[in-house]
Amino acid sequence: MAEKKFGEFVRDRRKEKEIGLREMAIKISVSPTYLSKIERDEFAPPTEEKVRKIAEILDCDVDELLALAGRVASDLSDIIKRRPRELAALLRTTKGLTPEEINRLAKAAQKAKSK
Repeated sequence: MAEKKFGEFVRDRRKEKEIGLREMAIKISVSPTYLSKIERDEFAPPTEEKVRKIAEILDCDVDELLALAGRVASDLSDIIKRRPRELAALLRTTKGLTPEEINRLAKAAQKAKSK
C-alpha cells in the first residue's frame, strides 16, 4: 500500500472491486468530479470521515488508508494528546522493530492493561 499515493491506491482498489466512479462518489457523498480529482492526486485526500467510508467500501484497513492520506485517526490523536511525552517515547522506541515485534509489544500492553 505504501508505494502508491492515496488517490492512485483508491482508484486502483475501486477498479479492482468493479465499483464505478459515480457509484463510489454517491457512497461517500461527494461529487464524481471531486472524487476523480482526488484519485488523480490533484486534490488532497478528503476528511477522516470520508477516508473511513472509503476504507469500508474498499475493504481495506482504515488506519493504513488514513496513514496513506497523511492523517492519524482522531481517537489516536486524542490518546497521544493526553500523554504526549510517554507516547512519543513509546513510539520512538518501536522504530526499527519488525511488525511481529510491534504486535508482541501491543499484546503485552493489552495484557498489562487488563490486570
